[in-house]
Amino acid sequence: MSRHVAIVTDSTAYLPPQTMERHGITAVPLTVVLGDQALEEGTEISARSLALALQKRRSVTTSRPSPELFAEAYRAAAEKGATGIVSLHLSAEFSGTYDAALLAAKEAAVPVRVVDTGMVAMALGFCALAAAETAEAGGTLDDVVAAAEKRAAGTFAYFYVDTLEYLRRGGRIGAAQALLGSALAVKPLLELEGGRIELREKVRTASKAIARLEEIAAERAGASPVDIAVHHLSAPDRAAALADRLRGRVPGLAELHVSEVGAVIGAHTGPGLLGVVVSAR
Repeated sequence: MSRHVAIVTDSTAYLPPQTMERHGITAVPLTVVLGDQALEEGTEISARSLALALQKRRSVTTSRPSPELFAEAYRAAAEKGATGIVSLHLSAEFSGTYDAALLAAKEAAVPVRVVDTGMVAMALGFCALAAAETAEAGGTLDDVVAAAEKRAAGTFAYFYVDTLEYLRRGGRIGAAQALLGSALAVKPLLELEGGRIELREKVRTASKAIARLEEIAAERAGASPVDIAVHHLSAPDRAAALADRLRGRVPGLAELHVSEVGAVIGAHTGPGLLGVVVSAR
């Protein structure tokens, strides 16, 4: 669809394909390196394949898209009639994706505004949707960037992991590093804060941690209009049950998305991840 401002994001936004198609959003894929194979997230490696590889303790790393991939996406948008592009990406604390997009933007045929949202997963996805809706309404580049940044400011992400080991391996653990020497029984609740993964609380059991995750999400949502996403990796029953409980607890709930994270985020959290994104409308 041709429009004044095109929206580009990356594969860690985990937007449903039909949503991306409906809003004309392009996602540039990050790469998962499995052994000696470099695989594009979303097309060449599934979350299930990633989880199996982790369970078998295979070597898994991730890498940013090349600037050339972003250049291709920007070129395609311009050829479809875009006169400007807003490129929204996961936190620069996690990945060099933002830097790669900046490099490509310098050579683009139309103005490109690259935004480090400080977010990831549907926390990033909700920002991309807000940007797309503003662009569809005829917003300028400044309007579209402002819509994304406003959505990011009102978006919060909390999550539970079965183990901190995968975050430790990838160096994405932030202040939660202090937990590594704690008793094995401790189950951490983490949050996205300032573009980094930080410790929110320590809970003694998995069941109590998940109950507390629900409580935190419901408190954050309050009674105002919000969208919520529940993410998981190899824990569909846990995710579905949590989503059902949140439906009954959040009076202002607008949209509720339940989805498995992709291979890039899964590589750093491991199987058993359960996350909740709360995004004010």
